[in-house]
Formats: sequence, C-alpha cells, structure tokens
Amino acid sequence: MTPTNVPDTVTAAADRLRTAAATATPVEPVRDLIGRDDVAAAYAVQELLTRERVAAGARIVGRKIGLTSAAVQAQIGVDQPDFGVLFDDMAYADGDTIAYASVLQPRVEGEIAFVLAEDLVEGDLDAEQVRGAIGYAVAALEVCGSRVAGWDISFGDTVADNASAGVYVLGTERKGLAEFTPVDAAMTMTIDGEEVSTGSGAACLGDPIKAVVWLARKAREFGEPLRAGQVLLSGALGPMRPIPPGATVQATVTGLGSVSAHFSD
Repeated sequence: MTPTNVPDTVTAAADRLRTAAATATPVEPVRDLIGRDDVAAAYAVQELLTRERVAAGARIVGRKIGLTSAAVQAQIGVDQPDFGVLFDDMAYADGDTIAYASVLQPRVEGEIAFVLAEDLVEGDLDAEQVRGAIGYAVAALEVCGSRVAGWDISFGDTVADNASAGVYVLGTERKGLAEFTPVDAAMTMTIDGEEVSTGSGAACLGDPIKAVVWLARKAREFGEPLRAGQVLLSGALGPMRPIPPGATVQATVTGLGSVSAHFSD
C-alpha cells in the first residue's frame, strides 16, 4: 500500500493512535474505523505509522510476535497471533531502569528472544531453515503498552497499534539452538519478588520456533522479510501482568538464566 492510496479510515485510525502516543493519553479503540477483524486494514494502519517513524529517524531492529499464548489470547479475546515492529529506542539492557511514563498502561510478559545470524528471505522458511538462521536465544521481558484506553482491544485494534508494542529487555546469557531447546523451556516471572506468571515454551504456539516460522512467512508476505541481526520477540510464555510504578520485574527461563528491569515511580 502506497501513501497515495491509503483509505481515509486507515488514515483516521493512524491519526487517533498517533495522538495517543504524542499526548501520552490513551484513546478510544479504532475498530469503529477499520473493523474488529480486518487484517489488511489493521496492518495498513501499522505500516503507515511505521513508515512515519522511520522517516523521522527511527531504525527498525526487529519484530515482535504477539498473541501466541493461549493464556494471552484468552485475556485479549482473540484466536490468532499478530506481529509488530521493534525500533531502536525500545531496547533496554538487563537491569536497566525504565521510565514508567514511557509506556502507556504497561503490562509485562516473559519471553524467549532470538537474534538472527542469517536472512530469512528465500526458500520454504520451514522450521529447519529458521533454526539454521538463528544465531542465539536469550531470555527477554516484553513490556507491552496500549494506546487504547483500558486495553479495550480487538484483534484489529492491537495490530493497528503495532501489536501493542512498548519496550523490551534482553538478558545476557546467550545460547545457540545446539545447546538450548526452546519448546522445553520453563518461565517464571516475578514482580517485586512475588511470582505472578508461569509458563513454558510449549505455550508459545506449541513451540517458539513455530512462532518464528509464522513470523518469517508473514514478514515476507508483507514485503519486509526478516534480516540477519534482527531481534525477534517470539511471544509470551505465560500471562502478561500489569506493572505498578516503582516495581522490579524479573523473568527466569530455564537454560537462559534471568532478565530484570526496574520501573521508575
């Protein structure tokens, strides 16, 4: 979709979400403009806002897969995954402090992230090819945020809103797939020392590698295939949880160690 043939409804939805981001004030859902389940329209909104960010100087560093866990799907009320774009200003290191106001209505989930060593452009993009393209896996926290008031989102709303992307934190323990099996991993997440979420690799579309296969094919279908060096957040391993100001979050993934972040008051 080029800038000259963007439907008015897509432009209006992008305007609404852009206003929310600019004013740090959640807005009404955009499904009144683009529908609850119109996949093409929802991704057209996401693409328009992504293009604007890149034009303003942001750099795309990867993708996130959303709605991969049955638990998260149940929370949101959807039955299929989605994807969003990761920008360079979303990345935090293990133990960093994140400004609470930087993510609207923040919720956190524990994940496995993959960093690609090879492009995923040609071929079948099957599990074997995806495994071969992954450089390493690392424990991750994804801090989701919604520009939609009260997280009142349908599939169309969250896709348009860059799959409710906020920021992310990567751990420091890197493992190649020869020494780490994502589907067998178990995840435990705590907020201020209290266990709030548990899950496993099998909860992520049955296997986080399957999630990346889905993403690789979708990304190529949309004309922006996955590239070497990109970070891929493969999806929640358990339910996401809201974060209060001043909280410290830690996720532990078996085989990958732990990753944590603190939120300002």
